[in-house]
Amino acid sequence: MSDLRFFVDPIRCIGCKACMQACSECATHKGKSMIHLEHIERGSSTQTAPMVCMHCDLPTCAAVCPADAIKRTEDGIVQSSQAPRCIGCSNCVNACPFGVPRYYPEIDQMLKCDMCYDRTSIGQKPMCASVCPSEALFYGTLEEFQARRKGTPTNTFQFGAQTITTKVFIVLPEGEIGLDMDVISHMDARFEPDAFDHLDPFAHLEPLPQAQPGLTGGRL
Repeated sequence: MSDLRFFVDPIRCIGCKACMQACSECATHKGKSMIHLEHIERGSSTQTAPMVCMHCDLPTCAAVCPADAIKRTEDGIVQSSQAPRCIGCSNCVNACPFGVPRYYPEIDQMLKCDMCYDRTSIGQKPMCASVCPSEALFYGTLEEFQARRKGTPTNTFQFGAQTITTKVFIVLPEGEIGLDMDVISHMDARFEPDAFDHLDPFAHLEPLPQAQPGLTGGRL
């Protein structure tokens, strides 16, 4: 597994959700999809992007867990919380810079992408990468990746003063070497007058006609 890498190329995502369906069928996922399909600039674009756990070298989720319920394997896979230890505090949910962990109240446990460890630990592809028709999710060697496409894979991310390295690679346009996640500036930009998040998404709709006094609705 050491020569095999997981690449995520958001530009190739076509929003088909095959990855989500396949993920829910993974033997260790209890029928739940551990992959998230995010919408990018939803107000002006249909572009989607798959989001798996990035499997950080120094996982923040594990660092903030008061019950020591989140473990990282020797080969770098950050696993879901251990059910006997998880106390459902959601610290990991709030702390993850990539927004990956999910708390499920019906089982009182945090679950997340474990890169289909039952498969990848024996050299098989994760379920999501095995069905992705556009290869937005690609699992293989770096040589296989470079032979099939362009783009610059990176596993280094900058969140303010924090540098995070991961086992999973994000594919950037050629020439780009890193991704700076300036979260504060993004949040501030939401309050600019022309920012979509600042606009009323229903402003273009006409108001519904109001019922006239003395009239009541009924079935004809």
